Amino acid sequence: MSLLVDTSVWSLAFRRDGQPGLPEVGALRAALLGAEQVFTTGLVLREVLQGFAGPKNRDQLVDRLSGLAFLQPDKQDHIAAAEIRNACRRRGVQIGTIDALLIQLSQRYDLTLLITDKDFHAAAQHVDVHLWTMG
Repeated sequence: MSLLVDTSVWSLAFRRDGQPGLPEVGALRAALLGAEQVFTTGLVLREVLQGFAGPKNRDQLVDRLSGLAFLQPDKQDHIAAAEIRNACRRRGVQIGTIDALLIQLSQRYDLTLLITDKDFHAAAQHVDVHLWTMG
């Protein structure tokens, strides 16, 4: 299984206390140690960097994330993400623009989304997306 990791998980993993008891953080750590391939995209990278202050922290984060496989969404991904968001909205589920794009990228590349954001669970009831689960 290959993982596309949402900002919510990265943020918890990079906290000083590291949130070691959270299964998603444990899954990320295991994946980074070679259990799975980990993917990211520019939007997630930007969100992670926006959450930390100072150039030293920024440089460390960029260095840590530079070894990950990097997905570059194209025009068709953005069009499909809009359709995902619209499909959810028609069913009364509001998801963010970035979340819809992550769902699209996970579909396109057959990746499992590693998330803690509950919006993805609501979206998964209406669109095809594989969310990481324990077990």
